[in-house]
Amino acid sequence: MESADGEARVGFKEHELRAAALAELHARPFLPLDAPRRVYHYGFATDYDAALADRKAVSALAEAQGVLAPEPGAKFHYFIFGDWRLRWEQHSEFTTYTWSTGLDAATPFAHPDPLREGEFAFTQPGGLIVATQLCVVDGATPVEEFAKLFNSQSLCVIGIDERDAQVLTDFAVDAYGYTRMLIRANALPRFEAGRLTQRLLEVETYRTMALLGLPLAREVSPELAAMERELSEITRKLNEKHDLRTSDRLLRRLSDLLAKSEALSAGAAFRFDASRAYGALVKNRLAQMQERREGQYVTLSDFLKNRLDPAIETCNAVEARQKRFSAQVERVINLMLAGISLEMESQNGALLEDMNRRTRLQMRLNVLVQGISIAGLAYYLTGLFGYLARGLKAADALPKQISGDLAAALTLPIAVLIALGFMTRVRRLSQKAAREEEVE
Repeated sequence: MESADGEARVGFKEHELRAAALAELHARPFLPLDAPRRVYHYGFATDYDAALADRKAVSALAEAQGVLAPEPGAKFHYFIFGDWRLRWEQHSEFTTYTWSTGLDAATPFAHPDPLREGEFAFTQPGGLIVATQLCVVDGATPVEEFAKLFNSQSLCVIGIDERDAQVLTDFAVDAYGYTRMLIRANALPRFEAGRLTQRLLEVETYRTMALLGLPLAREVSPELAAMERELSEITRKLNEKHDLRTSDRLLRRLSDLLAKSEALSAGAAFRFDASRAYGALVKNRLAQMQERREGQYVTLSDFLKNRLDPAIETCNAVEARQKRFSAQVERVINLMLAGISLEMESQNGALLEDMNRRTRLQMRLNVLVQGISIAGLAYYLTGLFGYLARGLKAADALPKQISGDLAAALTLPIAVLIALGFMTRVRRLSQKAAREEEVE
């Protein structure tokens, strides 16, 4: 596609992701399949580390069998091990192994446990979530005979498009841990048989993955109910009289409740989203098969609609309940904060009023102190003037008709004026210093 300098053969420089986008269209091809055939499909939950380990195990399996191993970044590979075929696929959170053979495949489900019988072996990459045995047989035997191999209470039978082919399954797990499916392929072309087989296995895999959200929803519901009761109790206490200390405790409980709710939602959000996505894939694969109703039998779509849809709706309801609860907690917290703000404003107003009252009292006290200070300073100055007058009298510096005490008394108004002027000066200097501190 590209030359050495990175230019495509069409003469333009390609986007760095164009090759990956084109390759994705052919990443997991449908493989032709001849009847009769028996197929064993396994799905395992794998995270990033498990997927890396599984890739190494698959490569080791290929080397041991003397066949080509997958490319380092491959998500799909097809192996031929003698009479067996292996389709290996890695997805975002699970890995599938699909083994198939035409050996001894004429009788459906005649080999119920190939792993125990040692027909093939491989390393389990993670927890088993899907195990399906699918048999593809010709159309010589009537559908009613094949129907006897399944549980009649949950048996589903569908016709495929306009062709004389039927699919039978009961979605039940047999004694060996497998769900069983059967395709009656009456002259069904091998490529169509391969596509149908792959779609059926994908329906089984995706419907199982979609149902993984239901146990989580059931697990989350009681915990969510307990948090809702606690929120109801806190809301009821909001209507009671309480101080700031009580409000602080309630606010702390609400904060813890919100944190717990967010942690619960974060843990379940991915699983619920995945359940919806896998449910949509199940419906897509069923639509691609173009089911045709066969007599009185239930179709795959009807069976799964009655069981898969309620499970997904339960996940949706729990998720909506979580979101609604978080919104309720946030509203109660906002109400609490508003109430605390009003309470603090009320207390601050009372505090300011008390400060104003104290300031007025202080001002009155200052005036009283200033008056006393003026009187005291005037008294002190009068005493000084008295000493001076008596000294002048003793030195005959005063007229004879003016005694020392009279001279001291005559200086009293002067002493009062001096004291008043001095205190006024002191008050002005104090006010000036206060203004300078405010400016700084």
